[in-house]
Amino acid sequence: MERLRHRTMEQFAKASGISRPTLSKYFEDPGSVRPSMRERIEAALLQSDYQPNIYARNLNRKRTKNIGIVVPHTTDPFYSELVNRLDQHCRAANYWPIIVSAHGTSNGEVEAYDLMFAVKAAGVIVTPLENRASEKLGALIETDVPLVYCDLAPDDRAPAVRNDNVQSIETMVSYLCRTGSAPAYLDGPVVSSNTIERRETYARAMEALGHEPVFLGRSRAGSTTHEAFAYDTMLDILDSGPLPATTILFSSDRAALGALAASFARRVSVGKRKSATLRIAGHDDIPISRYATPPLTTMAQDIDGIAASSVSLLLDLIAGNASPNATGGIDLPAKLMIRQSA
Repeated sequence: MERLRHRTMEQFAKASGISRPTLSKYFEDPGSVRPSMRERIEAALLQSDYQPNIYARNLNRKRTKNIGIVVPHTTDPFYSELVNRLDQHCRAANYWPIIVSAHGTSNGEVEAYDLMFAVKAAGVIVTPLENRASEKLGALIETDVPLVYCDLAPDDRAPAVRNDNVQSIETMVSYLCRTGSAPAYLDGPVVSSNTIERRETYARAMEALGHEPVFLGRSRAGSTTHEAFAYDTMLDILDSGPLPATTILFSSDRAALGALAASFARRVSVGKRKSATLRIAGHDDIPISRYATPPLTTMAQDIDGIAASSVSLLLDLIAGNASPNATGGIDLPAKLMIRQSA
């Protein structure tokens, strides 16, 4: 049966014999109308092609049901999965996620924050591009828009939900020292406070276990991708003579994957078997890490927990159940994933 054409709510209301206020109440929250009325509306919708314009209805409200999500890159495997989980948790709470990538640039980040103002976001979940909040982000924080930092915290002006970097790096260093030679460290481009914190935690963890920290390569802020940085650095190390260490810990899986490729290019065997020359470990547990050759030993961040806690905390701020000036936040532990690379 051909469905009836209704372009506006007014047309649908007239055809169905249901008032616009009742329809608006239903589209806002189906559970807010009587069961008999809900059944009547849903039966009418089955016979119509009408779709409510959620975006337009949101903009007409004093407080919208839009939640802004701003990340440095949506192509990064970690942020791609994080955004996916944030999207799911926002929708489950009957909020409409507006996802924007800064594309790794300050201008892109400024445009993203401008958009948050334009769409009257009820709240914003943001992973800042830099180690400090930009002027535009500062302006957003100074308004009454609830905001939560996700994955990293450039300052204490908003609560943050992130991985417990101290726990995750200490766990990995302890495991590597127990099962073989003490690890050297290679971190890749410095792009966030997470990278710096993991590097510093590695040094403290090594010293606590009686080992001298060994740093390979030199960080070049924003110079290139994690994979390319680690690939080029590892080639330099492998071409320079005997290895300075037979175990290397990387600050991210992406960097570790670049090192695996460089090792393959120079025919250096990687793994925890006795015949292998080198052990390599990463951090994050991005999806491809388990399918690397060999599968990558890493620390799995609780991405769903980070997403769920970020949305929950933001909803508390929106509802007025938490202080927007709350400092600190939530640090979630990571899980050691032992595979064949170390």
